[in-house]
Parts: sequence; C-alpha cells; structure tokens
Amino acid sequence: MLASRKHRTRYIGMTNNIARRLREHREGSGSEFVSQYGVTRLVYMEPHGDVRLAIQREKTMKEWPRAWKVGLIEKDNPEWQDLCEALNR
Repeated sequence: MLASRKHRTRYIGMTNNIARRLREHREGSGSEFVSQYGVTRLVYMEPHGDVRLAIQREKTMKEWPRAWKVGLIEKDNPEWQDLCEALNR
C-alpha cells in the first residue's frame, strides 16, 4: 500500500517485483493515479506465495472502509514511514 503522506491518499496494488514497481511509480510511469496524487511512499506490504491469494487480498482491501486500511497501516507503521529502505536491507 502506498500513500502520499500520513492519513492522505492511498493506493493499493500487487506486484511480483516490488522494487521495480516502486521505481516505476516514483519515476511517474507506474500509474496515472499515483502520478496525479503523488502516492509514492510505501507504508504497508504483505508478501504472498500464491499470486491468486495476492490478487484476492488486493481486491478485498480495496473494498474496505478507510478506517480499516488506516488501522492496518498503523498497527505496524504508526508514523507512516516509507518502508522502501527496509527492502534494500
């Protein structure tokens, strides 16, 4: 899940290569929505071993109320820090 900043616009998506996808979003080629709203901060992620489960989880989360998504982020990332650096470790 990406966010523009704390408690602002969020984007939910799935990918098989998160580093590549983040780079695309940050370069402005990931999606029009992300480019338009500046949604480039990685604030939540879930690894899945099965692409079908990942797709279903994405669809389910997109239907959630805003408060549920915020709660999910803040459970492990209360300050909405960019988790991109954690990927590079």
